[in-house]
Amino acid sequence: MMTQDFLFELGTEELPPKALLKLSQALESEIRKGIEAVLGQGAAELLKPAVFRSFAAPRRLALLIKQLCTEVPASEFFVQGPPARIAFDASGAPSKALEGFARKCGTSVDQLTEMDGKMCFRQLSAATPLTEALPAIIQQALDKLPIPKRMRWGASRTEFVRPVKWVALLFGDQVLDCEIIGLKAGRTTRGHRFHYNQEIELRAPADYEQVLQEQGYVIADFAKRRELIRSQLLSEAARIGGQVVIDPALLDEVTALNEWPVALTGRFEERFLAVPSQALISSMADNQKYFHLLDAKGQLMPYFITVANIESKDPQQIIHGNEKVIRPRLADAAFFFENDKKTTLAERCDKLESIVFQKDLGSLYAKTKRVAHLAGFIASCIGSNPEWAERAALLSKCDLVTEMVLEFPELQGLMGYHYALNDGEPMDVALAQNEQYMPRFAGDELPESLTGAAVAIADRLDTLTGLFGINQPPTGSKDPFALRRATVGVLRIMVEKELDLDLSELLKVAADGHASLPARDGLEERVLDFMLDRLRAWYEDRDIAVETFLAVHALRPTRPLDFDRRVRAVAHFRTLPEADALAAGNKRVSNILSKQESQGNAAVSESLLQEAAEKELFSRVQAMQLELQPAFDSGDYQTALEQLADLRGVVDRFFEEVMVNADDEAVRNNRLALLAQLRGLFLGVADISVIGS
Repeated sequence: MMTQDFLFELGTEELPPKALLKLSQALESEIRKGIEAVLGQGAAELLKPAVFRSFAAPRRLALLIKQLCTEVPASEFFVQGPPARIAFDASGAPSKALEGFARKCGTSVDQLTEMDGKMCFRQLSAATPLTEALPAIIQQALDKLPIPKRMRWGASRTEFVRPVKWVALLFGDQVLDCEIIGLKAGRTTRGHRFHYNQEIELRAPADYEQVLQEQGYVIADFAKRRELIRSQLLSEAARIGGQVVIDPALLDEVTALNEWPVALTGRFEERFLAVPSQALISSMADNQKYFHLLDAKGQLMPYFITVANIESKDPQQIIHGNEKVIRPRLADAAFFFENDKKTTLAERCDKLESIVFQKDLGSLYAKTKRVAHLAGFIASCIGSNPEWAERAALLSKCDLVTEMVLEFPELQGLMGYHYALNDGEPMDVALAQNEQYMPRFAGDELPESLTGAAVAIADRLDTLTGLFGINQPPTGSKDPFALRRATVGVLRIMVEKELDLDLSELLKVAADGHASLPARDGLEERVLDFMLDRLRAWYEDRDIAVETFLAVHALRPTRPLDFDRRVRAVAHFRTLPEADALAAGNKRVSNILSKQESQGNAAVSESLLQEAAEKELFSRVQAMQLELQPAFDSGDYQTALEQLADLRGVVDRFFEEVMVNADDEAVRNNRLALLAQLRGLFLGVADISVIGS
């Protein structure tokens, strides 16, 4: 099999930095899919020697494929036609259906053959050069890239995310004769916009990366450029005795902004350190793409590291320029902070009346009133201070109308904390201003204070009941109020902070807090079902088997902490050697009882017990009911299931030696009642029959 190296490069104006890596990955994926489709069934074998490498820089997307096969091999396939039984009439003449099939295939009836009871046409395809298919594959890949909004430029009607300036397309040492996005393909690329703003001729695809770096001052490999920037950041930080904080998303964005990165350290005035550090960090990172530094105590240092896209002969000029730019931005933050402190959070509450939370659910002010009532109720349930919870909830959205948060929306909550401290609010009330939003994302930290936990839960439950109450639950992928994330947040807080709260009870309080909801009937049950479904997804993310979740869900516990204890107990139970047999036994008992009238409340008459095996089971069940009650009462479900595992032998003997459906009705009902009591013991934890085979 002949192979050649292949290179495709699309040169553009500066690409969107936050989308660059995603575009590069998608381009490789789509071109690979296109090649595989053309090669057909033998694609995996034909592409074994091939090595795919993507390149992405501010002004280019490229793909190098080493040892790509040069041709699409010859192939044959059979086109199926009408069944053989209707292909010919009694005299042996071809039917109209057969003649029509032959015409459709562009052949004659005598060229058709029978295969598996059908008439077929054997179609042969000769081997063709892969180069014939590559331009179309590339164009289709570009058309499928995840670009939300494409643009046109000049008089051209072609579209892409940014204007396209050049196309390099080589297969071996030859240029493919074609047009891509309206431009003739060639063998030239271009160097750095400032260091080497000239065309560079590519003799072979394999030369691409080295030639661009050595001659063009462009490091085309995204990962290499990112690691270079990381090492430069660490080196600059070490030079001044600080620790640079490298946010992965910011690092990717800066990597996408630079072709020839050079890290430089600047300084700002220490007086700005009086401003909450996160405000300074947000200003530096969001507006200027600077990396901040911390000292040995974890405090913000008056330095920043910027990454320039040029190797300057006088780097100090670049540093001074960046210091000049950042100074007014930090001055603005300092001004906002000092000015905001002149008005307390409580004095800003009235401004929330003019801000609509949701058109059918009223203003933010109305929401904080509802949340305050619910937060106070939750606080009383978890041993916290209800007055603090209510106060924290009433103030919880007031920082949204401060100048600092209006300028830096990502600081909501955090600025509320600082302003609450400035106002002299209790520490728990201040902490809750920020903790109300925790967890903000999967794996994020939880509120530390009980007051913060109460407000965080109340805020989310108010939103859930409100949106469901006006018939606006999440649908498909649409979840504009992030109700799925809110649900997981509530569940995590309750479970991980071990807050023994009843969701049904809280949902009723939350629903009653709304003045009028068109879908009020059955609201608590609908929201509870939704939340328990998210609990299932949460356990799947933690590698808990779905059968384990379903075994507990069958009982529908409404306390998430209790639910979690049961799930963990069942997960442990499934590791025991007796688990499979007992699960199967429970399933058998469940099936037997489901076919009978309820025996759940019937007492077992010891005088009707006849077989030794049923007497033994009765004795063990009676003893277990007394022994396990303390474990059930304390929620020690793991211990309960471990003790129930000891029943395996006696349960096995019962089913081996005892006929449940005895002819004597009294004996039969007595045995059914015994099985109901046995099943009731397991149902004290979960429906173990769900995990049976």
